[in-house]
Amino acid sequence: MPELPEVETTRRGLEPHVTGRVIEHVEIRDYRLRWPIPTTLADTVTGTVITGLRRRAKYLIVDLQRQDGSYIGLIVHLGMSGSLKICPAGTPVKKHDHVDLALGNRGDGPEEAIVMRYNDPRRFGSWHLLGPEEADLQESSHWLLKALGPEPLSDAFDGEYLYRRSRGLRTAVKSFLMNQDVVVGVGNIYANEALFQAGILPTRKAGLISAVRYDRLVEAIKHRLQRSIEQGGTTLRDFVGGDGKPGYFQQSLQVYGRAGLACPACSAILEDIRLNQRTTVFCRQCQR
Repeated sequence: MPELPEVETTRRGLEPHVTGRVIEHVEIRDYRLRWPIPTTLADTVTGTVITGLRRRAKYLIVDLQRQDGSYIGLIVHLGMSGSLKICPAGTPVKKHDHVDLALGNRGDGPEEAIVMRYNDPRRFGSWHLLGPEEADLQESSHWLLKALGPEPLSDAFDGEYLYRRSRGLRTAVKSFLMNQDVVVGVGNIYANEALFQAGILPTRKAGLISAVRYDRLVEAIKHRLQRSIEQGGTTLRDFVGGDGKPGYFQQSLQVYGRAGLACPACSAILEDIRLNQRTTVFCRQCQR
């Protein structure tokens, strides 16, 4: 599943190509995603100008301006295997290419006509409309956004915050980190990696971890996410960025996908268990 770095990589790859362009036409070939695409979506966004792309958690936000100057937006979730990429107008449609946004030029000279194309083999992604009153992503009333926790790369996410939120909790710290009400975007891969870097056992009860260790954990989360973004995300199955290129962070993974191999720190054999139905890899010597 594309995680926060993959979505951020997609946003950075798409934004320079699409900002300022008019959505001239929308073609929806299959409305049947995780939630059905609104039947009004094509008519609503046709003729609007893309003013920018933002990210909230694992959602990509396409900001649009109507002809009367008012705001509307699109929320795109990539699901398990979805991707958004730019292709020249007229590029043959492939299987699972469900949505096309045909984009005109920016009005400052001739440009190649392009399409922002959404492909999703499993159809677990989704497209939603975002109204003017929902544009503030931190305070949005949209049902997908309103209960989300802080961004992990923001100043609001620090050790003191995690320590305070965890008091009295008996849930495993890995499950605590993956709760989107607590912090957004720390998916399975990066939870495994950050806990290893911080030396914390994934099954340890969240409420028993000290403030000092939470400081270390937050530092590890920020480091692993930022490094992944810089390297273009993690390629595990289907992910490619908005430029169509795969990410390379998988080459830097220390524990995820390496169960049964030697720990890179102490050479003990890495173990794996299922925690809340998710693969969890750790070193019993380095993590406690």
